[in-house]
Amino acid sequence: MEGMPCTAVMNQIRSTVSHFIWDSQNNRTFVGTNLSPLWEKFLVPCEDDSVCCQHMSNPLGNGAIVETSDEKIIVLQRSNNVGESPGHYVFPGGHSEPQEVGILAHQNDEKDVAGLTERISDEMFDGIIREVVEETGVPASSLTEPILIGVSRRETNVRPAAFFYMRCNIDSSAITELYARAQDGYESTKLYAVSLKDLRDMSQRLPGCHLGGFALYELMRNALESS
Repeated sequence: MEGMPCTAVMNQIRSTVSHFIWDSQNNRTFVGTNLSPLWEKFLVPCEDDSVCCQHMSNPLGNGAIVETSDEKIIVLQRSNNVGESPGHYVFPGGHSEPQEVGILAHQNDEKDVAGLTERISDEMFDGIIREVVEETGVPASSLTEPILIGVSRRETNVRPAAFFYMRCNIDSSAITELYARAQDGYESTKLYAVSLKDLRDMSQRLPGCHLGGFALYELMRNALESS
């Protein structure tokens, strides 16, 4: 994509994102497969991921590495009362909502595939902005357009997540104050705004997919520094 205008790059990324498997299964299915102590028994021995994980719920999660105006990175500590990764450090995120694009159940109808694909692609990017706003309390207008930096998958329970990079034009102290009024603040117990060095020290307490997201962020930084 070297030399391509930013708009063309973003359109190409959006087109690529729309081809990811975006599962609309409910939370009970996720808890009963990916979060089950017996999750490995649902896997099919095969190098093709689509075959290997065909019996898993595997909803595609999302996460955002958000840099503040004073060069800090936002990290949340998960509540001990949530079902997934209680007490862990995580980046803001969650998952896109199928109902946002009109998907209320599994669909086999192949009509208007192009239109549905475009709506799903848009929701991937709109959804991560919504998650950051709801979990941190920062206004959407303070965030840059998300840039997809890659997809990570946990070794434990094989849950995949798409990771995005964005900047916030608010400093870390103001974000800490906004967090107190965050819509989904109950999902976490504290917001940290940390340096890259401190984040490296905290990284072993990230869930596997978020650890992979951090690795993708470091790859992005290294590529920018060497360009």
